[in-house]
Amino acid sequence: MITRIIGLVLIIGALVAAGVEISGWASSGAYKFVTLGEVWYATHRASLNTAQAVVQRYLTPWLWDPAVLWLLVKPAWATLGVPGILLLWLGWPRKKRRRRRFRRTR
Repeated sequence: MITRIIGLVLIIGALVAAGVEISGWASSGAYKFVTLGEVWYATHRASLNTAQAVVQRYLTPWLWDPAVLWLLVKPAWATLGVPGILLLWLGWPRKKRRRRRFRRTR
C-alpha cells in the first residue's frame, strides 16, 4: 500500500512538472524542460545543499558528481514519472488465481 501511495505522489509530481513545461511553452513559444534539480531547489533548497554535503562527506565524493548530478539535470516529469509508474505497478494488488476443481464424472 505504501508503494502505491509513493507512486501516486511521484506521478502527481511528474504531471505538475509536465504542466509547468507545457504552460511555459504555451506562453513563450519556446520549449524549455524543467529539471529535477530546479524543482528540488525551488521546493526546498536547504535539503538539496544538505543532501550534497551528506553524499560527499559521508558516502563518497565521486557519487555526487557523476551519478546524482546526472539525475538532477534530467527532465523532472521523466525522473519522477518512471519510478512512480514502477512503484504503482509493483504495489498494485494482484488477482489471486483460483484453482478450479473439476469433478470426475463416472
